[in-house]
Amino acid sequence: MTGPAVVIIGAGIVGCALADELTGRGWTGVTVLDQGPLFVTGGSSSHTPGLVFRTDPSRTMTRLARYTVEKYARLGCFEAVGSLEVATTPERLTELHRRFGLGQSWGVGSAVVEPDACAALFPLLDRSVVLGGLHVPGDGLIPAVRAAQTQAERAGSRGARFIGNKRVSNILSENGRVTGVLTADDETLPADVVIACTGFWAAEMPGVPVLPVIRQQVRTTPAGASDGLPILRHPDRDLHFRAHGDRFGVGSYRGDPIPAGLDELPGDGHPAMLPFVPERFKQSWTAATELIPALRGTALDDASGGVLAVTADGFPLLGEAYEPRGLWTATAVEVAHSAGAAKALTEWIVDGRPGIDLRECDLHRFTAGQRAPAYLRESLSRPVRDLLVSPFHARQVELGAVFGEAGGWERPLWYGTDPPAGDARHGFPVAETEARATRRKVALFDLTAATRIELTGPVDGPPVGSVIESGAMTVARPAEHRILAVGGPLDLDRLRRHAPPGVTVRDVSAGTCGLGVWGPVARELVASLTGRRSAGQPDAWEGCLGMVPVTALRVPAVGEPGWEIYTEAGYGTRLWDTLWAAGREFGLIAAGHVAFESLRLESGWRVDPEAEDRADPDRRLACLLLAGGGEAPAGREPVYAGGFVVGHVAEAAYGWTVGAPIAYAWLPAVLAAPGTQVEIGFGGRRLAASVAAEPLFDRDHSAHSRIVR
Repeated sequence: MTGPAVVIIGAGIVGCALADELTGRGWTGVTVLDQGPLFVTGGSSSHTPGLVFRTDPSRTMTRLARYTVEKYARLGCFEAVGSLEVATTPERLTELHRRFGLGQSWGVGSAVVEPDACAALFPLLDRSVVLGGLHVPGDGLIPAVRAAQTQAERAGSRGARFIGNKRVSNILSENGRVTGVLTADDETLPADVVIACTGFWAAEMPGVPVLPVIRQQVRTTPAGASDGLPILRHPDRDLHFRAHGDRFGVGSYRGDPIPAGLDELPGDGHPAMLPFVPERFKQSWTAATELIPALRGTALDDASGGVLAVTADGFPLLGEAYEPRGLWTATAVEVAHSAGAAKALTEWIVDGRPGIDLRECDLHRFTAGQRAPAYLRESLSRPVRDLLVSPFHARQVELGAVFGEAGGWERPLWYGTDPPAGDARHGFPVAETEARATRRKVALFDLTAATRIELTGPVDGPPVGSVIESGAMTVARPAEHRILAVGGPLDLDRLRRHAPPGVTVRDVSAGTCGLGVWGPVARELVASLTGRRSAGQPDAWEGCLGMVPVTALRVPAVGEPGWEIYTEAGYGTRLWDTLWAAGREFGLIAAGHVAFESLRLESGWRVDPEAEDRADPDRRLACLLLAGGGEAPAGREPVYAGGFVVGHVAEAAYGWTVGAPIAYAWLPAVLAAPGTQVEIGFGGRRLAASVAAEPLFDRDHSAHSRIVR
């Protein structure tokens, strides 16, 4: 045996892919266990339709799917029949143009096609209801069981063992590290690493926020289909189709998925297959026959409710448990991403970090409330709101705040009754007013949605009174034995893992709150409450604003002087009222996140880029100004030069100070010089843009090249 002893729980397509990837890296001491028979184990892999649609708003998910297709094609486990996504409404057609742009950005070839071309690709469509489609020739089908068995055979040839009908009853650990597993028949298998690839069964594991749901799926009697047809998606009715010879398989995501308790699953060899519920499929079937009239003369030959694992945001769960160390999870992974997820997780386990950015998939990305089963159940049917509200919420409601959600928190987007449908070229007039008022005087921004982490004890870090940026975190030392880090949930996990002995790491987010005070007179406003001149204060300090004990950090996130001010939640309302009362003479206003996004991009503060982008010496993150003051991209659009795709937009917003849309885009270094002309793909059109010197605005003279969490 070479490498550590590894036990993989679950011999579905993900578990088998992991065994293949690990043994391919030389870790041959791999044992794969499954409670069902090999390799039709009875889990989700046994009933999946095997559809692969690679185009995704997430570059990470597209990359996982691309590797999956490439690998399974080499193994003879992929059928490249192509995909067709159809639009039956003008809004959906606009979305298909956006998805075409995503494919251009991520290197997936596709084309937006006219209705006649849709009918040529899929002759059974009702041409009269289709407005257009997105055709992706490289998409297709994965026979999941065959792909799992093929990878298992490869892993087995290198020394891996696969054991069916062996249920794991407990994961063993000692001194905070995994030591093995105990099976239901009282066999102990020692292990240095345990990887749970258990799909929806992961809901039984503590701290794994996954929920089993039921999706209705059917197979028809003969309907004139053929195996050469592309897989078909009808997103306006939440339907997908694939051919099974001359029959169709139809799957529905319509309505609220039914949460399935694990105790409700059958005890036979197919626990992931529940009885079909005709009432839940009635509307879906009607919509299916409207799109494909040939289905009207067919019956349902086979029908069931397939159980699968979902998360609150639709992304997989990948990563190592905080405790016990050595326990890894790979769940809620679709067949389309199975090999890619296995490769990335293998790199993470073997090399200490994955080869691509997995932050969107990280096991620890959710807050405590978002991990609760009740949150998961509600999130399946509607956005969960008011999970977390800051102590400023009542004051913000009084001012007419319109809220959005960020990490479970309610956060003001803007203040007032301005409708979101307005002049799309310039954003929302109320947010414009807030941004301009910040530049003229001073504004108050709610920062409570960030994760606040307190480190106490003998910890290395910046000198007392200083503030630094570490990755996506702001790290400040307001006192000798206290560090305040402001970032996200993944920063909390990283700090806990790497804290030295004697250092305590605490998530203080729920018990604290924060406000940003920025603008030309922000420091004068704060100084009026402290009795101390701003120029004489360190960048991080502890003190009082009026009667409120605070920690203040000099962070010029919007290109203006000012402070991030944090206090305990119980003082939150008093902090707001204190600043609001003192701010009257300074022209203080309340501003929302839309204005903040505009201001920070103008000042050059950018979201933490992916590590691989930062590490590429031949590419630069360039600031682009769009010509004509037109529409602002949303992000992830392709950037063209000379007719070729040369990069993609990382983030964008309308810049009210500069009077034009702003986009930050990754470009080849030779194209990143100010004045270079490029184009941005947007809704089927190309928008002219030019590279601009940055920052576009920085009154504080310290914001350039900084990043914001």
